[in-house]
Amino acid sequence: MSTFETVLGIVLLILLLGFVWVVTELNAVKKELAQKPENDPETLKLRLQAYERITLLTERISLQNLLSRVNNAGLSCRQMQISLIDSIKQEYDYNMSQQIYVSPEVWRAVNNLKEQNIYVVNQLASTLPAHATAMDLNKHIIDYLINNSTASLHNVVLEAINYEAKKLM
Repeated sequence: MSTFETVLGIVLLILLLGFVWVVTELNAVKKELAQKPENDPETLKLRLQAYERITLLTERISLQNLLSRVNNAGLSCRQMQISLIDSIKQEYDYNMSQQIYVSPEVWRAVNNLKEQNIYVVNQLASTLPAHATAMDLNKHIIDYLINNSTASLHNVVLEAINYEAKKLM
């Protein structure tokens, strides 16, 4: 056997070993990706439950649902304003941990809805006279919702949540 044949044999052996190593590494990476937590049935279940909770949060902080839930008997406008804002913040804080299971875009949308609703309540309350009642504020909010049906992010956020959840299924 000549030196050339020996060198050629060694080069071919190195190429063959390199090929086997690359195939082995690719299989290991593929296996690792298949075992990622997002593909795990338990993780998928948690993520879907988080989308359910975020949907519930979105519904609970919508202005029309807040008005029906927050007791307003005998409250002043200012007291009602504080009650509505506190309710929004409590719902949001209670569900804050769900953000680790949903996409950043969905969480941003929920956060924007929270901020928009607080802003609307504050702005509408500020337009009422000092002696206004909770019922006056409620009526003002209902009028706003009726006259500006496209101004609320509520439906847009629900659609985003629905879209993201369906991608998981």
